[in-house]
Amino acid sequence: MPVKTLTEFVDAYEEKDVSAEAFELENEHLLEVRLNGLVWAKSGAMVARTGQVKFTRQGLLEQGIGNLLKKAVSGEGMALMKIEGQGRVYLADAGKKITLLRLAGDTIFVNGNDVLALENGIDNKITMMKRVASMLSGGLFNVKLSGTGIVAITSHYDPLVLKVSPATGPVFTDPNATVAWSGNLSPEIATDISFKTLMGRGSGESIQMKFEGSGWIVVQPYEETYLQAEK
Repeated sequence: MPVKTLTEFVDAYEEKDVSAEAFELENEHLLEVRLNGLVWAKSGAMVARTGQVKFTRQGLLEQGIGNLLKKAVSGEGMALMKIEGQGRVYLADAGKKITLLRLAGDTIFVNGNDVLALENGIDNKITMMKRVASMLSGGLFNVKLSGTGIVAITSHYDPLVLKVSPATGPVFTDPNATVAWSGNLSPEIATDISFKTLMGRGSGESIQMKFEGSGWIVVQPYEETYLQAEK
């Protein structure tokens, strides 16, 4: 890579506006939010800001009783912060790739750890899959996003979309590599527990998500450890 002068460096990497959207990618790892009111973002995701901006952690009443109970059971959850005011806020999450999705009355499910930001018109609700006793901490928790607006989700590296249809049969994924799926799918937990697995001699793929029906799934080429161990 050639050596840059200071002027060349600033010109190459300075913030640039290329659209009028509230959410704009400065690069594939950094999201700019043009704030004019209220948005929600993952707690701790802010890397820079300008203007008159206020940050408030999501309140108890805003989370809803159902979400609170599920967070208490699971020991995890999607920690959001409310961002209000006028200005610009720059968000990132451990260098993960950011994808912007526009919902128009749609519903998607996303791994709570992969939700970076959402416009105020998007509702979020923690959902719990079937509990697998003593295997997953309180079950498997994800976030249901629905409404109208833009959501920013993250993945390690480029995501892969897999289509699901009755013609091709079920699709199985690793929970730690599953980022999101379409709202019309209702996955189940599929287990392959054997004596060898319990003795540490299994394949390492004993717990999987099983998708059937018509829709799509987003997976990443990375197994992210976000399920907490049983305490």
